[in-house]
Amino acid sequence: MREGPDIARIASLVGDPARANMLNALMGGTALTASELALEAGVSLPTASSHLSKLMEGGLLTLASQGRHRYYGLAGPQVAGMIEAITGVAEAVGPKRVRPGPRDGAMRVARVCYDHLAGEQAVAMLDRLVDKNILVRNDNEIRLGPSAASHFAAIGIDVYTRPRRPVCRACLDWSVRRSHLAGTLGAAILDKILLEKWARREKDSRAVVFSPPGKQAFERVFLS
Repeated sequence: MREGPDIARIASLVGDPARANMLNALMGGTALTASELALEAGVSLPTASSHLSKLMEGGLLTLASQGRHRYYGLAGPQVAGMIEAITGVAEAVGPKRVRPGPRDGAMRVARVCYDHLAGEQAVAMLDRLVDKNILVRNDNEIRLGPSAASHFAAIGIDVYTRPRRPVCRACLDWSVRRSHLAGTLGAAILDKILLEKWARREKDSRAVVFSPPGKQAFERVFLS
């Protein structure tokens, strides 16, 4: 037996179609019940419970109780990044399923990836922040530039509010196949977009839909 991480064990957990659908449903950052995840996976509740137990044992999910309800969520940004990366590989080299309608188009433009913005808008934002030297990119590593703290403070974002997590992290975008911004800064930017009502979460979807004025405000702040 080879030493090192057991990739096969994680791959087998993610590779089951029902479990893959459950994990993908949790990519929106919202915790869901077993019943809700059973619907997402297209399986019965007892079958869903068995799948969820395996995902919990594998360290891919967390469980929180509130009253009589139990809510499942992804175990953290590292798990979310893995799902996003696998989706990118499937999009590039895997067999194609029937493409959904307009909602899928909206997902490609902007969507939630666990707790941060993904899609074409997010990739363009990271590119612009790097071009302006606010962020510095070195291969797959992203770090704050010299003016980053003051730049983001001017638009109401404190880059050091959550010190236990990385401030900046590259997350491979499955639809663009280039990186967007994750980490606490990526999460703070998505929070600002929603707080300012520049965009809204589409119901029962990870899609983030900008209003015309909101799109202009986003582009003025992050893309100009």
